Amino acid sequence: MRSPSTRSDVVYTVLRRAVIEQALSPGAKLLEDEIGAHFGVSRTVVRAALQKLASDGLVEMKAKRTATVARPSLEEARAIFEVRRCLEREAIRLLAERWRPEFGADLEGHVRDEEEAAKRQDKALSIRLAGEFHIRLAQMTGNELLLRYVSEVVSRCSLILAVFGRPHSSECGINEHRDVIAALRSGDIGRAVEVMDHHVALVESRALIAEDGETPDLGAIIGRYLPSAASPDVVPLPSRRRTGRAAS
Repeated sequence: MRSPSTRSDVVYTVLRRAVIEQALSPGAKLLEDEIGAHFGVSRTVVRAALQKLASDGLVEMKAKRTATVARPSLEEARAIFEVRRCLEREAIRLLAERWRPEFGADLEGHVRDEEEAAKRQDKALSIRLAGEFHIRLAQMTGNELLLRYVSEVVSRCSLILAVFGRPHSSECGINEHRDVIAALRSGDIGRAVEVMDHHVALVESRALIAEDGETPDLGAIIGRYLPSAASPDVVPLPSRRRTGRAAS
């Protein structure tokens, strides 16, 4: 993900990560005043970020300027996976046609990052890296529009798994990703497409109804992400004096 360039981009980046990593659960309220206080920005800036998240399908904008993390229905979830299968199939076909040896080394490095996250039992990072593997595949095709659509459906699948899915199984995902890399290296386009179809089917099969958890503390979640602002995909915000509710 590119480094954010505006204050609204910073808010968008942090909230997007929190949603994808399932720190913010589907249905969680996203209060503009509370978010703005933590970032030291106006409600207008926050609203722009929320609207961008809504265009990604990650947030629902409701009446009276209220927003919540999107909560897809089972019917919507099935439709998203139908689209994902089509996009992933085309992405892997294009990548197999355009394969270069250095792609394998890059993907192996990503899988090693997944393994390290699993060893540390970092569930949030494991979830994000699992999705980013597929985004990286789409990026390697060189097709920017395909990358955009794959990024959106992969992100929305994080919400689906948060609503319906079993607990994240990093070991299953890692092994399946290694199978994808091996198929790409084989040079057999049909085999590569078959392996990806099987992997996406397994991801979808892990979608089982789960009980709702406790309502998350929005301020605590944002605070957890702000210290990571020095990472490549988050830019730190300068402090700003504000009246009203203070940032925690």
